[in-house]
Amino acid sequence: MMTAPDLAGVAWRKSSYSDGGANNCVEIAGGIPGAVPVRDSKNPEGPVLLFTAAAWSAFIGGVTADRLR
Repeated sequence: MMTAPDLAGVAWRKSSYSDGGANNCVEIAGGIPGAVPVRDSKNPEGPVLLFTAAAWSAFIGGVTADRLR
């Protein structure tokens, strides 16, 4: 089981696929060894999903290969 990292002060970046609108944006934070934190940019104080680096890589691979329809 992964221990929740301290996310205070991490730099969040918005998805490059966000359309610039306020209704459909996710952000990820880097710099957490072995983990990728993901949050809803509309609710930055809300919950954070924490993925292993391997799970995130597999997800991004599926998205870029258009396998997740």
